[in-house]
Amino acid sequence: MLSRKVQAAWIVLVAAAGVACSGDVVTPTTTTVAGAYTATVFTTTTGGITTDQLAAGSSLALSLTAAGAVTGRLFVPGGAEGGGNLDADMVGTWTLTGSTVDFNQAADTFVRDMSFVATENRLTGDATFGGTNVHVVLTK
Repeated sequence: MLSRKVQAAWIVLVAAAGVACSGDVVTPTTTTVAGAYTATVFTTTTGGITTDQLAAGSSLALSLTAAGAVTGRLFVPGGAEGGGNLDADMVGTWTLTGSTVDFNQAADTFVRDMSFVATENRLTGDATFGGTNVHVVLTK
């Protein structure tokens, strides 16, 4: 049987190890969120059928400045109204409220209509539009 002091020391060590391993919670700032992002996950789901848009040739790249400007490109083969390719300039602005990133852009795409959650080196968005769920993970 361990003494109470040894037991207490073990409890403190185990708790400290658990905190260290769980990752630090970092509140996003415009400086930490700013950077160049590329879609590493881009899926759409309609009627229970999920399409990997990256495998289908789509791409999304955004560059965010700490001053709130955004540039980039969204390309979706066959994604424009009428069936043509969607090739959209992502120029505009972005804002950070808590850990939520929102975009304001002239291009009428899901990017400006979806909120993204900022975590370390990642922006994640998930929203449904007209029965189609769009899920995007942007990674620095």
